[in-house]
Amino acid sequence: MLHPKVARTPSVRLAAAVIATLAAAHSAVAQEGERTALEEIIVTAQKREQNLQEVPIALSVVSASQLEMASGFNAESLKTLVPSLNIRKTNTALNQAIFLRGVGTINFAIAAQPSVAFVLDGVVLSSAGEAFGDLYDVERVEVLRGPQGTLFGKNSSAGVVNVISKRPSSEFGASVELGWFEDDEYRIKASLDAPISDRLRTRTSVAWGDFDGYIDNISATPAGGKLNGYERYGIRSIWVADPSDAVQLTFIGDYRKSDDNCCVEVIGNAPGGANGPALQSILSGTDFRGDATRQVKQDLVMTSEEEAWGLSLQADIDLWGGTLTSITAYRTWDSTEIREGDWLDRVAAYPGNAFALLHDTGPQTTETFSQELRFTGSAGKLDYVAGLYYSSTDAERYFRRDTTVCRSTTSSPDATGLAPCLPGTSVVESQFADADFSADFENLALFADGTYNVSDRWRLIGGLRWTQDDLSFDHLYNFSPRPGPGIKDRSHFDCLNACTSLLLTGSDKSDEVSGRAGLQFDVTPAFMTYATYSRGYKGPAFNVFFNMTSRQTGVIDAETVDAYEVGFKSTLFGGKAIINGAAFLAEYDNFQANNFLVLNNVTITTLTNAGEVETEGFELDFLARPTDNFSISGGIAYADATVVQFPVPPGAPPGSQPTVRSGTQLPLAPKLKASLAADYRIRLASMDIVPALIFAYQDESWSDLNEPAALRIPSYSTVDLTISFMDKDDRYRLMLIGRNLGDENYTVLKTSGGPGGVPRLQVPRDADQYFGVQFRANFGGK
Repeated sequence: MLHPKVARTPSVRLAAAVIATLAAAHSAVAQEGERTALEEIIVTAQKREQNLQEVPIALSVVSASQLEMASGFNAESLKTLVPSLNIRKTNTALNQAIFLRGVGTINFAIAAQPSVAFVLDGVVLSSAGEAFGDLYDVERVEVLRGPQGTLFGKNSSAGVVNVISKRPSSEFGASVELGWFEDDEYRIKASLDAPISDRLRTRTSVAWGDFDGYIDNISATPAGGKLNGYERYGIRSIWVADPSDAVQLTFIGDYRKSDDNCCVEVIGNAPGGANGPALQSILSGTDFRGDATRQVKQDLVMTSEEEAWGLSLQADIDLWGGTLTSITAYRTWDSTEIREGDWLDRVAAYPGNAFALLHDTGPQTTETFSQELRFTGSAGKLDYVAGLYYSSTDAERYFRRDTTVCRSTTSSPDATGLAPCLPGTSVVESQFADADFSADFENLALFADGTYNVSDRWRLIGGLRWTQDDLSFDHLYNFSPRPGPGIKDRSHFDCLNACTSLLLTGSDKSDEVSGRAGLQFDVTPAFMTYATYSRGYKGPAFNVFFNMTSRQTGVIDAETVDAYEVGFKSTLFGGKAIINGAAFLAEYDNFQANNFLVLNNVTITTLTNAGEVETEGFELDFLARPTDNFSISGGIAYADATVVQFPVPPGAPPGSQPTVRSGTQLPLAPKLKASLAADYRIRLASMDIVPALIFAYQDESWSDLNEPAALRIPSYSTVDLTISFMDKDDRYRLMLIGRNLGDENYTVLKTSGGPGGVPRLQVPRDADQYFGVQFRANFGGK
């Protein structure tokens, strides 16, 4: 029985109509002639290998060739190829996040975790920022939408992104890929399959990239020059051993390092108000062209540095008629942000915090050990997976904020109407505050999930997971003796005037049961429908961040979700096309969200329970090969993600109203997204030519819970084109690449608190039209 609200939604009525139409279409194409069908798509969304069309989950699969066609080299590429997925791109990987169906965690707190789990070769990454390393040598990416807590745990209350790397071949082979793009961007990738024996195979891949950047810092200070570039390199090695016919061991080691002068926010609008003329004078030379702005003027090079490595050992043992799997993993992630917080290149040019220097430095180190043990098997009509999972994460961070403020001046006003702060005439003060803080997470879970085959056409789906979380933190704040922009002084703390620091601690231990139940029915052998209920869970958190105070030490309750989904999987025209769809409703309680606040004229964020929110909508994905030479795929996703009831702030006077109204759209949650990709192989005598086109559209959204007009992100669309020239065996391939052919300017994030209060805009590389060329050569192998 479906939830009453689900049955009333237009999404469900639309899905029912589509199901009826497609069921009729199957009988109409029963006599379809012989042609090459689509290849079977195998996924591991339920932790066992299955055909995509048999899995009762809303699931998108992005192949290696699709990533290549999109020139994709990290998780950001997925937002173009998977309409249900969106990205929060910020000035550092530490604060980036993935959203599914309009839901994700904007997380600045070290003691909180994401809502969308990112899984790399069976290992769950502990924080969202780790997901934005380069993707290379990928076999496929599976995007599971909706709560997936039964099999993937507490960090999957909104979904899962599951990345599977290419496995070693049994034959010797190698490939090299060279790429060049405008503005001096270079990429190199290479891989080597080197089987040592019939029972030991290896594959090693390396990647390197360098890019000067696409934002011009026009400052005459040493910080001037190109920004939003990168230098990155990495290596991954996979070893697969078969000690016996019943045992397979897979060892994976990877390392990557990046040094990015990224990601600078542009000031798109001219500052106004009383300080406007002075701020415009300091920023003279920039053009203030909204999301078409590509210039900044600041005295600090923003930097995002990362270094990460990991080791994992997976053992698959055929046992008792099933497979026992053990995955043991250890991962580290070091990330450092150096952040420009005043967006000006003149230090304290005029009195007041509006002209203060503000620079941040914040290194963070994360170490995670995890162990999963599961058994996959069958017992009569029951196919099942059962197991246990344990992880331990230790995260440590240091953060320092330096400020310089001109308190007063005796100079006469200049042309801006304000008196400048000049040497010998002004009182200038510099101060800083810093903090050392850490968080420890321990997670233990027991889970079981299965499908009971009632008959050849009917199946019952069920699963449960018990999760226990043990979370603790400590926070030592060394505060400034004087007030300053964006830092706390003694007046903000519950201590005597003589104290110079404050130690805060906290801990929480809790457990929760999540799971799923559903029904699956095969209308025909090529048309399946399903209806499921899922209970999702994201563990408790603490709002541990730089400016934390004793009033913010309370635990933030665990986030839970009740989700309902109806969908279908269909194969049409003798296997030439698949069309899959789903309608959904997910109701979140104690939704963990960030909200913008202002501290001493500087915008900061704080993690809070945003009460009740929900997301409802529908999704449609398709993939077709009308002829052997022509392929087309795409999807559309509609998700209405809104606040149902925002809580009244703790300690507010009786009768106070919530600070966010009901019906407010969640941040970075466009209602409508769509994508369309097509390629056509032109077969010539000596070579093939393959033009490939990708179209993507995203509806408007907002960057903040309160939907301020200044933080509205307008809708936009992009068109990318790739033309490949290859020999008949695809041993050599030359690709001509055009990105954003329409040269449509757009922004992916707007944040308040820029100079004079104007928004800061995060403009991605793909907001400009640019071109490139890529060459790939394959040697040996199949």
